[in-house]
This record gives sequence, structure tokens and C-alpha cells, in this order.
Amino acid sequence: MASETAPRLIHDIVATADLFLRESTRLFRPHGLTAPQFNVLNLLGPYAEASGCSQRELADMLVVDRSNVTGLIDRMESAGWVRRTDDPADRRVYRVKLTASGRRLWTKVAPGYADVVRQVTARLNERRMGEAVELLATLREDATRWEQPKG
Repeated sequence: MASETAPRLIHDIVATADLFLRESTRLFRPHGLTAPQFNVLNLLGPYAEASGCSQRELADMLVVDRSNVTGLIDRMESAGWVRRTDDPADRRVYRVKLTASGRRLWTKVAPGYADVVRQVTARLNERRMGEAVELLATLREDATRWEQPKG
């Protein structure tokens, strides 16, 4: 028999994710960014001097379908924030890198994002945050394994 708390847990996770997405609009919109665009900048920011990331790697890190990443990168490339380059090891793959403009935008927005993260997590110690990360990883893994109810 399923726990009576389980549906509340899932509801609260979804409600929290929705709230975070809504609130992120307040942070990113003044910079002309959406939350997914910032997530790409934030993933690529540390790799600016390296080889960037493939679109597949970005899709995996963003937990979205690769076709969604293609449109997202198209729009970001049109804005001048990222560029695609050929992968020297695989001609079928593009590496996505920040442009100078994308790096400037990321360095402008990232400190405000880090400040908001600190504010939102201020009442949680490292142990509780680690437990939450583990819990969410377990739920993500199991969310891909459910079976269609019989009947």
C-alpha cells in the first residue's frame, strides 16, 4: 500500500519547482534571459576556456530532450551568447561555447543568482541539503521506471 505522504511529497516538489521557475523570471527577465537560457550560460560558464559542451551533454545536464536544446541553442546563438563549433573528434557533434558577449552576460547575472541561492537555502545546513540532493536524485531515477497501472 502506498504511503499517504507520497502524493503530498510529489505535489510539494512540483509546486516548489513551479515556484522556483516563476521567481526565476524576476531575476532573469531584466537581463533579457529565460531560466533555461541562464541554465545554459551557467553550465557553459566554467568551461569557457575549454572545449565547451556538446548539445547532448547539455540536454543530459538540463534533463531535457535534445530537440529542446537545439531550439534553445538556436535562439541563444542568434542573440550572440553562444556559438557552435565542430567537434574535432566527431564530425556529427557540435560543441557549444560561450561567446565573449555570453561570458559578459553570465558574469553579470551569476552573482545575483548565487545570492538568491544563498538566501533561499539559508535555513538549511549542509547535511540537510545533501539529504535533499540524494532524495531528489532517487526520485528522478525512479520517475523513469514507473509502470502503467493495470486495469
